[in-house]
Amino acid sequence: MSLEAAEALAVGLKFLGAGLAMTGAIGAGAGVGIVVGGAVQGIARNPDASGTIQANMILGIAFAEAVAIYALVVALILLFVA
Repeated sequence: MSLEAAEALAVGLKFLGAGLAMTGAIGAGAGVGIVVGGAVQGIARNPDASGTIQANMILGIAFAEAVAIYALVVALILLFVA
């Protein structure tokens, strides 16, 4: 294998790894949807507890989005550092 082919393969695998790293964003999107759906149902069933439910919903969304941010950071590291 020539040097140019090896470099092209390395760059292609780097892009593939970054793309695979971003699959973590799929789980974060699904998690946010489930959390918000559950919160809406909970508020609809018990409007008096809406403040507590909303606070817990925002906390759950923040944790779910943290996973997506970690996936993005890993992808960027793979693209620009590795």
